[in-house]
Parts: sequence; structure tokens; C-alpha cells
Amino acid sequence: MKRDRHEKIIELIEKYDIETQEELADRLVREGFQVTQATVSRDIRELKLSKVAGREGRQKYVLLNRQQHQMAEKYVGILREAFVSMDRAQNILVVKTVSGMAMAVGAALDNIGWKEIVGCIAGDDTVMCAIRTVEDTEAVMAELHKILRK
Repeated sequence: MKRDRHEKIIELIEKYDIETQEELADRLVREGFQVTQATVSRDIRELKLSKVAGREGRQKYVLLNRQQHQMAEKYVGILREAFVSMDRAQNILVVKTVSGMAMAVGAALDNIGWKEIVGCIAGDDTVMCAIRTVEDTEAVMAELHKILRK
């Protein structure tokens, strides 16, 4: 759901000159998303949206690094294609992949930009991720489950 909302936000800011969080929230509600001000604020921060001068000197939201966002989408695709299972041992996340895909999955996890992941080591079909804390490991697993369900 968050991914769909983020895609819709990018679509909306590319189509309209959106100046405020309230305006963005209103447009999202019209598009069928139930959002709060806090959710929109968090989405803006996660997408790394910036405000730039628009028409007539007014500010508008833009995604300055569209290429980085497209790469994140490619990493999600790799995760969906290669993922087999995952388990954890304290703050170590172990991801099983299709044979030969562990390095791609490890690179995807390293580059997706989750601050909880310290780094990954990959073999042929297994990735070991060092996660900052046990709680962070649970959060990363939950986020991976969300991505994989789409």
C-alpha cells in the first residue's frame, strides 16, 4: 500500500504543481487513499521530495532524483523474482534465494536505502544481512513481507 501511495504521489507531483502537504493529502484522498497529515509528511521525507520554484514564483514539490527512485523499483523487482524465504538469528537476517541470485538480492538490500541494514554478504543462494538491532530485524522482515506480497 505504501508503495502504491508513493507511486501515486510521484504521479501527482509530476502532473500538478502541488505546493503544500495539505494539497497533496487532498489529492491522495480524491484518488482513494486514506492518509493523514503525518503520513503525507513521512512520505515526502521518504521519497526525498524537494520544493522548487514553480510558475509565478510559487513553490512546488518535485522528485529531484527520479533515477534513484527507478533503481529502487528495479531492486524491488529483483527481490520479488529471486526471494525464496527468510529467517533471523537475533540481528542477522538470512534470506534464501533462487540459486545464483544471492549476490543480486544482497546488492538490492544494500542499495534499497534502509538505514536498519548495516550490510549484506552473499553466497550462491543465501544472503546474510547484518541489521542494527533485533527490533530493526523484525521491522526489515515486516517491510520485506509487504514488498513481496504486492
